[in-house]
Amino acid sequence: MEELFRLRYQVYCTECGFESDEDHPNGLEFDEYDQYARHFCAVVVETGQIIGTVRIVLNSPLGLPIDKHCVIDSEKLFTGDPKKIGEVSRLAISKDFRRREIDRAIYAQRDVDRVDSRHLHKERRAFEGLIVAGLYQCVYHESVALGLTHWYAVMAKGLCGLLRRWGISWVKVGEQVEYHGLRGPYMAVIVEIEEQVARLNPLLLKKPLGWIES
Repeated sequence: MEELFRLRYQVYCTECGFESDEDHPNGLEFDEYDQYARHFCAVVVETGQIIGTVRIVLNSPLGLPIDKHCVIDSEKLFTGDPKKIGEVSRLAISKDFRRREIDRAIYAQRDVDRVDSRHLHKERRAFEGLIVAGLYQCVYHESVALGLTHWYAVMAKGLCGLLRRWGISWVKVGEQVEYHGLRGPYMAVIVEIEEQVARLNPLLLKKPLGWIES
C-alpha cells in the first residue's frame, strides 16, 4: 500500500499541487476514507512498478467523500441502501511513466520527427486512456462482487467525456466546485453501464489482465 500512496503523493502533491506537501510529510498521500475503500493499481509486469491507481470508497460512519465536498441536488440524491453505492476517487496516473512509455510506443510505430505536437498529444492521451480503462474494469468487477448498484464520483468534465466514449456514462447531480481543480459531482447506474459497454466496448466487461481476486 505504501507504493500506492507514494504514487498518489507524486501525482496529487508533487505534480498537480492538489494536496499540500505539509499535510503529507512522509511522502504518502492518504486520508480517512482509505480504510473504508477497496484499492486498485496498474502495474508494469516486468518491474512491478505501480503506474496507476484508483479506489472505491464504501459506506462507513464517515459517509462518502462527495458528501464533504459537494452539494447534491435533492431530486438527484441516491435514496437507496447506502451499502449499494460507492464513490470512485483518487484516480492517479504517473506522469513520468506516461511520457516515457508514450514516447516508446510512438518510436515503435513511426519516425517521431514526422509526428506533430497535436498528434503526439493524442497518442499520449490514448495511452493514458488504456490505463484508466483497466482501472475502471477493476472497479466494475469489484463493485459487482460487492453487490453495488450505483457509483458516485467527483471529476472534471474531461474525464467524464473520456469515460463516456467507452460507454461509462455519468449523470451530473450537482454544481461544479473548486476541489482539486474545477470538479462536478456525478452518479452512475452500474446496470446501465453494463448495457452501454456491452454495446460499445464489450471487452471492457472482461476482467483485466493480471486481475487478482480480493
